[in-house]
Amino acid sequence: MNRSALPSLALSLLTTAALAEGGFYGDPPDKTHPWAIHDMNRPQPPRVEPGTFSSQEQPGRPPSDAVVLFSGKPEEIEKWISDKNGEPTKWVVKDGALQCVPGSGYIRTKEEFGDCQLHIEWSAPSKVEGNSQGRGNSGVFLMGAVEVQVLDNYNNPTYADGFASSIYGINPPAANPLRAPGEWQVYDIVFRKPVFKDGQEIDPGYITVFVNGVLTQDHTPFEGGGGHMRRSKAKAFPEKGPLKIQDHGNPVRFRNIWYRPLPKRAVEGGEYSRMSEEATAAKRAEIAKGIREDAAKLEGNAKMLRFFESLCYDENAEAREFATAAVNDFAKAMTAVPADKLESKKGEILQVAKALRYLAQWQFLPADFAPKADLEAIIKVQDWEPKPKKK
Repeated sequence: MNRSALPSLALSLLTTAALAEGGFYGDPPDKTHPWAIHDMNRPQPPRVEPGTFSSQEQPGRPPSDAVVLFSGKPEEIEKWISDKNGEPTKWVVKDGALQCVPGSGYIRTKEEFGDCQLHIEWSAPSKVEGNSQGRGNSGVFLMGAVEVQVLDNYNNPTYADGFASSIYGINPPAANPLRAPGEWQVYDIVFRKPVFKDGQEIDPGYITVFVNGVLTQDHTPFEGGGGHMRRSKAKAFPEKGPLKIQDHGNPVRFRNIWYRPLPKRAVEGGEYSRMSEEATAAKRAEIAKGIREDAAKLEGNAKMLRFFESLCYDENAEAREFATAAVNDFAKAMTAVPADKLESKKGEILQVAKALRYLAQWQFLPADFAPKADLEAIIKVQDWEPKPKKK
């Protein structure tokens, strides 16, 4: 077999096995988790075609869902404006790079966004001039507020909280993985803005940074946003803001700039594994409604089991009434089948019995539920229970 086909085959077999288990498999939903463990009702992750890695000669390709802010085309300068007055920027596009024109001021995107995965590549001048903060200095400002420092720190010491990939004025990087001046440096950033509710901070926000594939900021919390010389304090951020790039007097170049918006966190009502009880109850009701709608399109045992499955998320009198009547009919029909004909019904009986065991175990049905007892009796007489393996 072709080895490259193995992952796809494994996924196919795993999916088939999970589907065969139905909704009666892992621990059910609870007060803060709207989904069961290994829940096939949980939405599948959206497909994103991955991008390609950059080389020194050629920038990589962004993933398919990225919003491209600069890819090297001269006309993309139109996506950026002067931060000072909102007029067209004096920065230039040269050899596929967006280059700072010293003295022209910061630039910012017309596009505004919040939580994101940001990719940006930069290159300090190959001719080394200056030292400390005077050498290859710029900065990337998320939402125009939080600076990830850009600085040529290749054999160039400076104050630690102003080092390349520091959260400026807040936290130094954990390492210095910079390449030599003139080479391209790659920043991959995960940005989460602070969250306030009723004037109180409920999530300080955080930032994670990889430089040339090396982790330099590990879920670093914000302290307001950072700044020069003065300690910043916690503050609320707007919903969206621009990306700014600093003019610090050095002709630093940038390329391959793109971002991916990120979904809401749990504290913002996002669909994460742990939610408030109120949000969880609402989500469970929504899931149950969808399962009932799906069940209505089915027939036979599949319809019955799907209605039973919906009860694991939210109680519904009509769903319970239908499923209970259907399983009563099924159990009566199976008990009427002659013993020598039961083998052909083995799969159906075991499938329904497994579901009823699960529902009784988690108290969605009473332990003495009559159809369950009838099917268990058939299974016992037919000796269908799996035998323990011999040691």
